[in-house]
Amino acid sequence: MSDQRKNALKTILQLTCQLFWVVGLVVGMGGVYLLMKYKQSSVFLSQSHFPLPAYLALASAVLILVCGGLGSWLSIRDSIFLQGLFVYLLVLVFCLENTASALAFFHTTKLESELTPLSGVFHNYTGSGHDPDSQAVDATQAELQCCGVHGYRDWLETSWFNITGGLVPHSCCNSTFTSCNGAVDQPWQLYTQGCQVKLEKSLQFVLRFIIWGSPIVFFVEVVLFLTMTQLMTQTDQTVMEYRILGKN
Repeated sequence: MSDQRKNALKTILQLTCQLFWVVGLVVGMGGVYLLMKYKQSSVFLSQSHFPLPAYLALASAVLILVCGGLGSWLSIRDSIFLQGLFVYLLVLVFCLENTASALAFFHTTKLESELTPLSGVFHNYTGSGHDPDSQAVDATQAELQCCGVHGYRDWLETSWFNITGGLVPHSCCNSTFTSCNGAVDQPWQLYTQGCQVKLEKSLQFVLRFIIWGSPIVFFVEVVLFLTMTQLMTQTDQTVMEYRILGKN
């Protein structure tokens, strides 16, 4: 009966570790996605530590993959030392993932204030291909299909609008109108929404992706922890039985 229970626990461990691998890949994707978003939007953000949740999520993902491999190994081999190491890594993953989740939640509540440089970057737009800030503005407007900070009228107060004789950047043009040249007297050819709201929603989505990774990791870890605890108990009992038989 003891061997049957042990084999059942090892099967559960193997299957849960495979699920843990999938969770680790998802957590890692969340970290990579946030880093990509930060790279595109870093000129609009006031906080240089904004990508910290991404780094923690990536570190957590690496440890999750290691835990998955170690757990799979322990499902076919018995080792008290490796079982203890496995539990230690689970605790470490828990700490990293929860820290990443907490920081991501903090940033979701501060996004509006962290995007304060956005207005200044748009106001100083030059349209030059050698200006990284201007390139970031064009890339953001084209990708998010937005125009200006709050709307296309924001461009009316910029030096770019005066220099070009009343035009907004071509990246404001709705892609469905091929004849659009940025003229404000044809506003239906421009994107109507401002970039700040869309950028906030875009960043909130990826931050929440990291936040929701934490309870999923926690749930899988609880299953792994309980399974490993039972396996360690079974291993200790087996060792004790061998010692008693050896003395006899």
